[in-house]
Amino acid sequence: MTLKDELKRVTDMAAQYRDEAKVRLHLARQDAKDEWDDLEKHWETYRQKLDAAAHEAGEGSQDARRSAKELGEKLKERYDRLRKRLQ
Repeated sequence: MTLKDELKRVTDMAAQYRDEAKVRLHLARQDAKDEWDDLEKHWETYRQKLDAAAHEAGEGSQDARRSAKELGEKLKERYDRLRKRLQ
């Protein structure tokens, strides 16, 4: 194999890897965007539950606070996972 042939082979492989990386990057970006959009819906639900817990009184408020706390913990974990993926 000549040097010219070898350079062409290496260049072709590099171009293929580049194209594949570009597609994967695009898909990863879209996955992250989809996950963000989903998290934003959950964020709104969490804010509503938090507001409801702040306004309720008595035994029911304990349930509302517990529910809001659980949802908040799940959201925190999911945002953290997304944040780590984007690093």
